[in-house]
Amino acid sequence: MFNDSLPEPQLSSLPHLRIQPSNGWVSLHLKEVWAYRELLYFLTWRDIKVRYKQTVLGAAWAIIQPFFTMVVFSLFFGNLAQIPSDGVPYPIFSYTALVPWTFFAAALGASSNSLVGSANLIKKIYFPRLVIPISSVISGSVDFLLAFAVLLIMMLVFGIFPTANVIFLPFLLLLAVMTSLGIGLWLSAMNVQFRDVRYTVPFITQFWLFATPIAYPSSLIEDDLLRTIYGINPMTGVVEGFRWALLGTDTAPGPIIIVSFLAATLLLVSGMFYFRRMEKTFADVV
Repeated sequence: MFNDSLPEPQLSSLPHLRIQPSNGWVSLHLKEVWAYRELLYFLTWRDIKVRYKQTVLGAAWAIIQPFFTMVVFSLFFGNLAQIPSDGVPYPIFSYTALVPWTFFAAALGASSNSLVGSANLIKKIYFPRLVIPISSVISGSVDFLLAFAVLLIMMLVFGIFPTANVIFLPFLLLLAVMTSLGIGLWLSAMNVQFRDVRYTVPFITQFWLFATPIAYPSSLIEDDLLRTIYGINPMTGVVEGFRWALLGTDTAPGPIIIVSFLAATLLLVSGMFYFRRMEKTFADVV
């Protein structure tokens, strides 16, 4: 039997969460992203599985792209153009730079199109949208590890062993993650509003490739001030840092790393605020 004398709970006394669009510039709510860390894990794992699903070569694509790019660079820039390589064999010189660059380029392409690709998920449930581009960037770590394993094998073949500076490698990888995520947040939010953004990403990536000292060393710039300003491109610090840490090149990227870190931080913070500002329109427009 039901006891009619018991008072019914008041609606106002029950816990509730109101979801409403924000106005103007809002806080980042990074604690909310951490609360949805399990969703971040599952989205990352989904992106990894989708990347290799129904492919003939599977994970080998993570090795093929930087390896054959290294072959082309070695033939045309190393042999024909005689580009200097800071005293190390040109193939290992270029491949060391291509490993973080390939991670950056893939993460940039995946994150910039991540919101449009997850349109159905965005329309159905609420969760911090920052999780989507973050998972797209993190999923590229598998490709990075595979390409990095080949780099270690090549170093053994050429008789080159990592220096003590290798302890800075995680920081350099973090710098690449910050750069790709910062640009990816800007482009992914813009891609929701302007779908032709995705057509500009390959052009931006190609231009950025030759603006980064991958096929050539930054030591070609003799002026120290200009070389430091060159670090405004965050990938300059990443690439030169990888060579310095792994190959022991003389071009220690001290000032360049500082400028690259500041530029990457600015890109990331501004990208996160812009993303949060535009987040309220994603479900309606995407």
